[in-house]
Order: sequence, then C-alpha cells, then structure tokens
Amino acid sequence: MRLLIVEDEPDLADAVSRGLRRRGHAVDVAGGVIDAELRLGSAEYDLAILDWNLPDGNGLDLCRALVRGELVTLGPSRPRVLMLTARDDVDDRVAGLDAGADDYLIKPFAFAELEARVRALLRRDDESSPVLAVGDIWLDPARFVAERGGSPLSLTVKEFALLEFFLRHPDEVLSQETLLEHVWDEMADPFTNTVRVTISNLRKKLGDPPVVETVPGRGYVVRHAL
Repeated sequence: MRLLIVEDEPDLADAVSRGLRRRGHAVDVAGGVIDAELRLGSAEYDLAILDWNLPDGNGLDLCRALVRGELVTLGPSRPRVLMLTARDDVDDRVAGLDAGADDYLIKPFAFAELEARVRALLRRDDESSPVLAVGDIWLDPARFVAERGGSPLSLTVKEFALLEFFLRHPDEVLSQETLLEHVWDEMADPFTNTVRVTISNLRKKLGDPPVVETVPGRGYVVRHAL
C-alpha cells in the first residue's frame, strides 16, 4: 500500500517512513501543506498520515479539504486519513475526527500502535478476515507471514507487499502503472523493469501451479480459481 506522511520534523518523518517501509509499504514524505497537495495530485495514495502544525498551514485544514473533495487526487476514492499530532486535548481530538480524520494518534507514540492503526485503516473496507487467502495461498500482514499449501514462503519485503496487493484485489487485472502506484514509492523509476523482475522472483517462490497470470497488453492478475 502507498502512504503519504505529512510531517515537518525530518527525524520523525524519516523514522516513521523507514519503519513503515520495513513492513512493506511504499512511503512518500511531504514537509508541508503545499508539498502534500502536489503529491496528492500526482500519485494515488491509500493512506495519508497528517501532522496538525505545519510550516505553511495545518493538517486539520488539509484533512478537511481532502475529505470534502476540494483537492485533486488520483484514484477512485480519497486516501484514509490518520492525524498524528502532539495536540492531545479532547477538543483537539474531537476537531480532528469532526474534520473527517479516520483516526487520531497522539505524539509521543509507540511505533507498534501506529503500525496497528495503519493496518486497521487499510483494511477498513475489507469485510474479510485480516488474514488474506486466495486458493491455497495464505498471508497474514500483521505477522508478516505467508504460506502456500501449508509451506512457508520466504519473501522479501517488496515481494510480500506485492503478493498482499494481489490478494487484496483477486480477479482484477492490475497494470504495471497500478502496481507502481501502490507497491512502490516515488523513488521507483517507472522506466525500469523493477515490476517485472519482482513478479518473476515472486512467481519462482510461489512455485507450481503458476499463480500470477500475465494478461498481454494489460497487466497481471491472481484469480480466485487457482
């Protein structure tokens, strides 16, 4: 999943982004409101993590504009919003939630709690179990464990993230551009073969019968009927 962190404290932004990348997320960082608006209009994000106090505005107004559809964003729906701020008064928390934030976490925080809240927000529209299963493939995002036919899969962080995205969208043909948008971040070069190479490596580890099907001219798909 692709996340946007809007935070003007470089050390905190770096720590949070590194931690979330280690869990397989693609993460971009914006240092202020204008930067965030530009990124939201140029990439499709699944979740935005917003600080309240920013050098050129505040995250509350950004959240409100995002929820009301006043910002140009890519994708069929707006990203979920998690307010991450030191403002801990009850009135502040109420204001954040009333502005449309899907969750509100106060600094300082334990990274494990942030990670759990991110997982919860990303699966909010998913009526299924937090554990993903298609055919004989089973994946638990919370424990970073994947199996096929009861045998554990030894996947890299990016392979795990790619498989998770496929399992969240079974029977959907996903283009290379869609995979780059959601599984990779802005550091990925769209003109390289990184998607094809990662899919090739994932296919080898998944074994037979083949799981990831190539649809010529359109992209890749994992079907329920494996």
